[in-house]
Amino acid sequence: MKLYYVYILRCSDDLTYTGVTNNVSRRFEEHQKGLNKNCFTYKRRPVELIFSQEFTNIKQAIYFEKKIKKWSAKKKIALSNNQFDLLQILSECRNATHSKYKPNE
Repeated sequence: MKLYYVYILRCSDDLTYTGVTNNVSRRFEEHQKGLNKNCFTYKRRPVELIFSQEFTNIKQAIYFEKKIKKWSAKKKIALSNNQFDLLQILSECRNATHSKYKPNE
C-alpha cells in the first residue's frame, strides 16, 4: 500500500511551509540541503519538521494540504502541538459581520 504525507516545516524565520510527499524523510532532507534554489524554504533554512499526517489516498492528502496551506502560522503550529482547543479558537471568525455578533432579530 502506497502512503502519502502532508507535512509542515517551521523555517528559521518562523514562517511555515506545507507540502505533500510520499517520503517525509527524503523530502525533509531536500528542504534542509537546499537542493532547489527556487523553493520557498531555500533562503529560510534550517527548517524543522513540526507535523506530518499519513494518508493512504493521494487525493485526500492533496485536499488536506490545500486546506491547511490557507491557515495562519498560528493555526498550523497549534495543529502540530496537538492544541485542538486553541485550534478551535483560532478558527473562529472574528469579523464584526459574523452572525454571532449580530443582535437577535
